[in-house]
Amino acid sequence: MARTDYYDDPDAPMPNSIVPGGSAVVVDGKGRVLLHRRRDNGRWALPGGVMDVGETIAGAVAREVAEETGVTVEIVGLVGVYSDPRHVIAYSDGEVRQQFNVCLHARPTGGTARATDEAREVRWVPPAEIGTLDMHPTQRLRIRHALDEERMKPFLG
Repeated sequence: MARTDYYDDPDAPMPNSIVPGGSAVVVDGKGRVLLHRRRDNGRWALPGGVMDVGETIAGAVAREVAEETGVTVEIVGLVGVYSDPRHVIAYSDGEVRQQFNVCLHARPTGGTARATDEAREVRWVPPAEIGTLDMHPTQRLRIRHALDEERMKPFLG
């Protein structure tokens, strides 16, 4: 299913759903961030996805990271809650979501980064290289917040 992200775009379609989801900023011992290149739109992104009934947000994010990247993680903190109504995600099946994402800090505990059914490519990316990747601005914002060592409180917005 194809996906198109819009941000602050007057031509974006009107949302018809809000789905609870989460993502993770996974940082390895070398300070690199785990990213994957999505199959549905070709852009680089943090691993994550939507919650299933009966899951916690931490459980859902850990499951999604493993499914999308092959890396198992431990959730260790909250980066923030991202619910900006200017970020709209349209799917080819007609669903149009308003963003609702709980972004978490995570550390790798096992597995090997690899391409999957959802990820064309998976890489550990040094922070200095993140700016060169084709990535939606909301992904960059989450990463910036996660890596900001002076940030004392989670982002709420």
